[in-house]
Amino acid sequence: QVQLVESGGGLAQPGGSPGLSCAASGTIFSILGMGWYRRAPGKQRELVASINSGGNINYADAVKGRFTISRDNAKNTVYLHMNSLKPEDTAAYYCNARIHNALGVLDYWGQGTQVTVSS
Repeated sequence: QVQLVESGGGLAQPGGSPGLSCAASGTIFSILGMGWYRRAPGKQRELVASINSGGNINYADAVKGRFTISRDNAKNTVYLHMNSLKPEDTAAYYCNARIHNALGVLDYWGQGTQVTVSS
C-alpha cells in the first residue's frame, strides 16, 4: 500500500509565496517521477510541474519562472514552492508519483490540497 500525503495550501494573497509538500510512504522500491497537477473550477486537470529520478524538470508555461519543484529522494518527498501567486493559480493541487513496488510501476495520487489566491 502506497500513500501520498500532501501538506500546505490554503488561502494566499496575490503575490504570495506559499509552499506545498507531498510525502510518499509504504512499500516502495523506487520512485521514478513525482509531480504536481492542479484542477481549477470548470477546467480540466493540468500538469503544473514534474521531476523525474534523474532530476529532469518540466513546468507548465503558466508557472515557469514563478514555481519551483524540488525533491528529497531520501524522504520520498516532493515540494512545490510558489512565488508571485495570481488569482488564476487558484485550484486544487494534487501530488502524483510514479512508483515501482511489488505491484509493478503504478501512478499514485494524493488527496489534493486547495490553494485559493485572493485578497
